[in-house]
Amino acid sequence: MDALQLSHRLATVASYVPDGARLADIGSDHAYLPANLLLNKHISFAIAGEVAQGPLDNVQHEINRHGLRDVLIPRLADGLAAVQPDDLVDTVTIAGMGGRLIAQILTAGHADGQRYQHLILQPNIDIDVVRHWLMTNGYQLTDETVIEDDGHFYEVLVAVPGTVTYGETALKFGPFNMVKRPNAWLQKWQREYDRVNEIMTKLAAADKTATPAYQSYAQTQREISEALGL
Repeated sequence: MDALQLSHRLATVASYVPDGARLADIGSDHAYLPANLLLNKHISFAIAGEVAQGPLDNVQHEINRHGLRDVLIPRLADGLAAVQPDDLVDTVTIAGMGGRLIAQILTAGHADGQRYQHLILQPNIDIDVVRHWLMTNGYQLTDETVIEDDGHFYEVLVAVPGTVTYGETALKFGPFNMVKRPNAWLQKWQREYDRVNEIMTKLAAADKTATPAYQSYAQTQREISEALGL
């Protein structure tokens, strides 16, 4: 993978970035995502934020390699502190982190009431935490999907400023996913259902069906079954 050929995961994130956006890619690593968007004339300007010097050096290498010095700016900063007012950033991408870390980054970056026109987020785990953050901090989902890349399932969330209320089921499974039911979403939750069922079978064999652990797994299994219509 490089800026010329993104992974399926990053290509999916890139597909949701609006044309002409001024982008901040937080935790950019090699800056493959913003570099690809700039090389394809999809966006006009990007900040690549990194919290450590090593990854920032990778960003600088990619900038030099593709001659993007005037339109791709590397910033050493913690989260959205990489964005300055005169950058006029309207779109933020955060990909490849845990959902709780993404929520922390968003919280710190919105302490002054800041709003961005588009948030495109790809949490690796704790996706429900990110959906809950969006709901309680003045953003609403406009789309979401699940894709499989190299044997792993990834969820991508797209949000804009707005007010919305999601129930616990929607927070867990995704309000748009539950309607669109993408194949990777079905596969992801079927795999989780099978995993939980295997654990429950082992607990039952050990005569532990009355334990809190078994009851918790049973509740999870019921939720997945209802969401998938099993």
